[in-house]
Amino acid sequence: MKATITIGHDAGGAPVDFDVEELLATRLLVQGNSGSGKSHLLRRVLEESAQMVQQVVIDPEGDFVSLAEPFGHVVIDGAAYSAAEIEALARRIRAHRASVVLALEGLEVEQQIRCAAQFLTALFDAPREHWYPALVVVDEAQMFAPSVAGEIAEDTRRMTLGAMTNLMCRGRKRGLAGIVATQRLAKLAKNVAAEASNFLMGRTFLDIDMVRAADLLGMERRQAERIRELERGHFLALGPAISRRPLAVKIGPVKSGSAARKDGLMPLPDAAPEEMESLLLGDLASEAAKPVPAPPPPPPAPAPEQLVEAMAAAGQQGASSAGEGSGEGAGARGGAGDGAPAPDAGGTSEDIEGVIAAMAREDGATFQSASALYQGFLLRCRKLRLVGPLPDMTAFRRRFAIASAGLDRLDEEMRARILGLAQNVPDDVLAPYLAIAAAAAEGLAAPEDEELARVYGSRSPGRIRRLLEHMERLGLVVVRQDFGGGRSLLVPGIESVASD
Repeated sequence: MKATITIGHDAGGAPVDFDVEELLATRLLVQGNSGSGKSHLLRRVLEESAQMVQQVVIDPEGDFVSLAEPFGHVVIDGAAYSAAEIEALARRIRAHRASVVLALEGLEVEQQIRCAAQFLTALFDAPREHWYPALVVVDEAQMFAPSVAGEIAEDTRRMTLGAMTNLMCRGRKRGLAGIVATQRLAKLAKNVAAEASNFLMGRTFLDIDMVRAADLLGMERRQAERIRELERGHFLALGPAISRRPLAVKIGPVKSGSAARKDGLMPLPDAAPEEMESLLLGDLASEAAKPVPAPPPPPPAPAPEQLVEAMAAAGQQGASSAGEGSGEGAGARGGAGDGAPAPDAGGTSEDIEGVIAAMAREDGATFQSASALYQGFLLRCRKLRLVGPLPDMTAFRRRFAIASAGLDRLDEEMRARILGLAQNVPDDVLAPYLAIAAAAAEGLAAPEDEELARVYGSRSPGRIRRLLEHMERLGLVVVRQDFGGGRSLLVPGIESVASD
């Protein structure tokens, strides 16, 4: 099997080859300022080796999701899964040898770091029988292996440093070959950078980064100025997988991704100053007074067993065993009436409410789309021979929100009064509103973000914070933050309910 790829050409036009087998044993460090062509280089390496070796990409900016269509990588949205699911996916990725891109752009910075750290740790801790060779590419590695403490929590920094150190220092015996790319060597932890034996150094301007790059390349410090003069897409290469002496290489073209953006000038708009002022300032107050639309719920995340099927479709070795996990989690999705005696044809409103309540109690039900839930509801009603008048999709959506918010734990009078307050609440925020209102009516603490995320159908804490801001702008809740970081949620009109 061919084990070399061509990443570009040297100054004389001769191809520069990369030994993939040697790379698996010796790892790679890429450095270059923004705009130097660092992401282009990573894409070239990934594209050329896609058919040779399993690839796992940690992608904080969503730059590499375009590898999915032409090369069969499975894209995993980090914001769509819980921590436990991310770890389970990592274990399945190693077992099925799937090439994947972990897209983290939907998360805030600290959440990106924690998600990537847990994912890498699970890859590292896979059972010995799954230690297949794999390239693990970490873009913007200075985020995940910072040289000094920054604004992230100390426990997060220790977690991510441990994961990155394991990848670069101990990953080789487990088949994991780290490729780390950073904008600044000075910001990357030295124990992570020191484990790489192959280097591709792009343009950088700060003296401290040039000196470190020159040291890694074995160049004299007075030659470090050469790094500052490199053009975009040009790198100095050194290492057993590339060249035994520093070699200038121009990276070749890529097949995936959008065309490179041209950093140039473009004509300015030709509007007169008065017209532009009117466009900017006209009717500004009324636009500012408009309520900001609620953030849309995320699309339903594919279940882990569906990802396994996608891995099998990508043609990866070992994917034939993907069906083994297809039953996991399926029990929660079974019909509410499976195995139950069917009532007489027709049914009552209590029977219909019972079907909706059973659906709302199932794990993961709120993360499905409204249309999928409604189709499931109609199917269950047919199984139970409930042929009477059934709610349409709009009515079903509201009744499902009521059931998922847990109002059944309240007495009838309290429940009716809360539903009266919710008559004009938009459907897309009804479930979290009812969950907050029910807690307030019982005198309990406001639901945690995890509970609000469950009833809303999201796994992103950032989306829940935006949701609460939107609900506050609509006048549905009042959010109060205390100096200790705690939060309380008040519902206008609920005081009279709670006082009874």
